[in-house]
Amino acid sequence: MIDRDLAGLIDHTLLKPEATQPQIEALCGEAVEYGFAAVCVSGTWVPLAVSAVSGSPVKVACVAGFPLGAASTAAKVCEAEDSAANGAAEVDVVMNVGALRSGRSPEVEADLFQVVQAVQGRSIVKVILECALLNDAEKVHACQLAESAGAAFVKTSTGFGPGGATVEDVALLRRSVGPDTGVKASGGIRTREAAMAMVAAGATRLGTSSSVAIVTLPDEAPTPDA
Repeated sequence: MIDRDLAGLIDHTLLKPEATQPQIEALCGEAVEYGFAAVCVSGTWVPLAVSAVSGSPVKVACVAGFPLGAASTAAKVCEAEDSAANGAAEVDVVMNVGALRSGRSPEVEADLFQVVQAVQGRSIVKVILECALLNDAEKVHACQLAESAGAAFVKTSTGFGPGGATVEDVALLRRSVGPDTGVKASGGIRTREAAMAMVAAGATRLGTSSSVAIVTLPDEAPTPDA
């Protein structure tokens, strides 16, 4: 049995640099079979993923400025535009964490705004905050900047940083953005229990590579004969 409701919140993710074409094809096949919200892949795989999920409701998401967030704005915009042109419906872009921690808020917001504007009408933008590198005040401020820049979601983590999603961070992000802005929990979500805890804390999307295990429910035990 498949928990279709939970599956509809999941970005089925494969961002490892060693990912192969057969693995990406398998990822897309699973996304269609299980009814995941999206597949999240690196930009090089976007055309393949778009073709593989064609005809299904599954969206293709890609990353930009990943995983460090320290690329130039022009480079992030180029990545996002390329992926959007190839059919990606969502772009997960990493915030410039170093600039944020340096107090360069206008630069951080402008960086994100230009990415949002570059793909407007073609792709929504999720902003990855890499919460494990920020204190709570910085997380709140990062949410404000992302929302001001026009992002559709704020996201906890890349999955490549020093820590992944926590219930506490998800709850903080949920309190820090308006009701129309989504919260994506990502990084280290490997069990159904962890996924449900993130949803209970306010996550409206989950990023995980353990999607199939998370949404697969045990078959009900047969009813004994009377």
